[in-house]
Amino acid sequence: MYVLTKILEIFTQSGYGSLTWGNMIMLVIGAVLLYLAIVKRFEPLLLLPIAFGSILVNLPLSGIMEEHGFLYYLHFGTKHELFPILIFMGVGAMTDFGPLLANPITLLLGAAAQGGVFVAMLGAVVLGFPLKAASAIGIIGGADGPTSIYMAAKMSPEYLGAIAVASYSYMSLVPLIQPPIIKLFTKPEDRKIVMQQLRPVSQAQKILFPIVSTVLVGLLLPPVVPLLGSLMFGNLLRESLVTNRLSDTAQNAMINIVTIFLGLTVGGTMDATSFLQIDTLKIIFLGLVAFAFGTAAGVGLGNVMCRLSGGKINPMIGAAGVSAVPMAARVVQRIGQKENPANFLLMHAMGPNVAGVIGTAVAAGVFISLLQ
Repeated sequence: MYVLTKILEIFTQSGYGSLTWGNMIMLVIGAVLLYLAIVKRFEPLLLLPIAFGSILVNLPLSGIMEEHGFLYYLHFGTKHELFPILIFMGVGAMTDFGPLLANPITLLLGAAAQGGVFVAMLGAVVLGFPLKAASAIGIIGGADGPTSIYMAAKMSPEYLGAIAVASYSYMSLVPLIQPPIIKLFTKPEDRKIVMQQLRPVSQAQKILFPIVSTVLVGLLLPPVVPLLGSLMFGNLLRESLVTNRLSDTAQNAMINIVTIFLGLTVGGTMDATSFLQIDTLKIIFLGLVAFAFGTAAGVGLGNVMCRLSGGKINPMIGAAGVSAVPMAARVVQRIGQKENPANFLLMHAMGPNVAGVIGTAVAAGVFISLLQ
C-alpha cells in the first residue's frame, strides 16, 4: 500500500498531474503544425521549430520559458527584435533585385499589394484590438514572416505566437489562396499577355541600389532602418562580389541558426493560457482577409497598368506584390503558362515580389513612426 501511495504521489507531482485541458489542446495543435510542416511541407523551416516550441512550453513544470529556462534566454533575441533583423540580412543576401531594377515601375505593384495590410489593420480595430496590436496584425497581409514577427514583438508581444502562426500558415498556402483571386480579377485574354524580355542590369546599379535605397528610405522613415538596413546590407554582401564568404554565411549558416532560435522561441510564447483565446481565431481570420485583399489590390493596379501600357503588362504580376518570395511569383508563372504555354512571367513577377519585401518593411516603419 505504501508503494502505491508513493507512486501516486510521484505521479501527481509530475507533469502528468499538472497537465491541464489547455495544455493537451496545445499539444494537439503542436502535433497538427508538425504534420503540416513535415507531411504537407507548409513553410517547414520555421513552422517545424514553432510547432516543437509550442509543445515544449506546454509540458507542465519544465520551466523552459520561465526565468533561467532554456527558451527564456533564447527569447531575448525575439523579444528585442534581434532575430527577425538577422533573418532579413540573410534574405537580403539571397535576393536578386535585378528584375525590379530592370522594370522599376513594378515597385508600384509591390506598394499596391500592401493594401491588405491597411484593410486588416482597420478590421482588427473594428474587432476590438488596440491600435498597436492592430498594426502588427495588419502586417500579416504583407505575407512577410520576419516582418510580422518583428512588428508583433515590438507592438504587441502578447499576440506574437498567433501572428507568427497565421503569417507563416498563409505564406505556405499561397498556391491555394492566390489563383482563384487572380482569376476573379483578370480576364482570360489578359492572362495570356506575353511581356517583353527585361533589360540587362549592370553590376554598378545592383551595388548602388541597396546603398541609395537605405539612405533615402532611412532618412524618410528612421524606424525602418533596422529592418531595411539589414536587408540591404545582406544584398550588398551579395552584389559587391568581394564578400562571397560573408554572403554565403548570411545565406546559409547564419540564417539557418537564427531560424531555429526564432522558431523555437515564437513557439515558446504559445502557452495554453495566452494562445487559447477568441483573439487567436480573430487574428487567423484577419490574416486571411489581409492576404486576400493584398493579392486583389496588386492585381487591381496590374489591370490599370495593363490598360495604360496598351496591353504590354500582364496584370497577374501584381499578385506577386505580396512579399512571399518566390512563391507568389511562381504562382503567377504557373497560371501564365496554363493560359499560354509560351508565356514566361517568372522574372517579371519577381520585380513586384521583391518590391513587396521593401513595401512591407516600409509599412511597418510607418506604423512604428505613427504609433510608438
